Amino acid sequence: MKRRTILGVTTAALALSFAAGWSAPAAAEENFSLAYFMGPGHPMNGAVFQPFADRLAEVSDGQLTVEMFPGGALNSAPPRQYATVVEGVADIVFALPGYTAQLFPVTNVITVPNVAADAVDGTEALWRARDLIEQEYDAQILAMWTNAAPVLITRDTPIRSLEDLDGMVVRVTSAQDVPFVEALGASAVSQPVSVINQNLTNGTIDAIAIDPSAIGSFNLWEPANYVTIGLPGSGSAFVLLMNQEVYDGLTEQEQAWVDEASGEWLSLNGGQVYLEDALRGIEVARDNGVEIIELSDAEVARFNEAMQPAMDAFLASTISGDLTGADVVDIMQGNN
Repeated sequence: MKRRTILGVTTAALALSFAAGWSAPAAAEENFSLAYFMGPGHPMNGAVFQPFADRLAEVSDGQLTVEMFPGGALNSAPPRQYATVVEGVADIVFALPGYTAQLFPVTNVITVPNVAADAVDGTEALWRARDLIEQEYDAQILAMWTNAAPVLITRDTPIRSLEDLDGMVVRVTSAQDVPFVEALGASAVSQPVSVINQNLTNGTIDAIAIDPSAIGSFNLWEPANYVTIGLPGSGSAFVLLMNQEVYDGLTEQEQAWVDEASGEWLSLNGGQVYLEDALRGIEVARDNGVEIIELSDAEVARFNEAMQPAMDAFLASTISGDLTGADVVDIMQGNN
């Protein structure tokens, strides 16, 4: 929750200073808590969280500052991050809308296969749909961006063709991904990133569908023997949110500082770093002896053909109000 201090001066001290005829400090300092469940070495700290904090301190001349709470210090459960900010446990949080996909159907359209070409393209797509997306959150959106399209990480079975997926249990990020993976003959389960290394190790899942940057960030090369690239897909959405009451309680000037320190430029930072780290993740896997398998163009076409009935059903479905899946995709891709 928002904590207001007046340059460290207590009420009692102020009373004494007034009694003595002294002048009170003119400015008040706002110190916001920013919570995320990854460690401080995660790429998004350097790409989004710290740049926001630095820019906010700069534009406000130190009147608005940010205190980081990494590693799940305020809430370690990835699917609970949105609740953490709405309930005021933290002023600002990093969250993955895919973990609670039923709350954010418009946001999660970005995960539909072939909506975006890469992490920067996906970030720009989210911003085209900003007016729709903002209606889904009971919080102020500071930034929203995507990672890269997923690869398939497996331990026991190399995925070289459509038939290799038959009967496999595949972890996906969002429930919105499930029908597309199941159209390939696999079973799909949505799981947070914090458990997938262990789950692939112990055989609870057979494969992980995830952006390749996670290979390095979460040591996914350890349980993996194979990484298949070229799977039709799009990136997952990420958001940096501020508690709405905290934001609304700021002065107009303070809100302007927060707005200047956040927004599309900050989001594109996140997308660009994910674009670069996706390539780096593949190299981390390769350097650790993981076999990299690239699907042929013909095989990618077979994957797309198998997914087409699920795609047709999605495009015809109602996403929000009168908007269909096709409507939202068109908005994200700048077609209307």
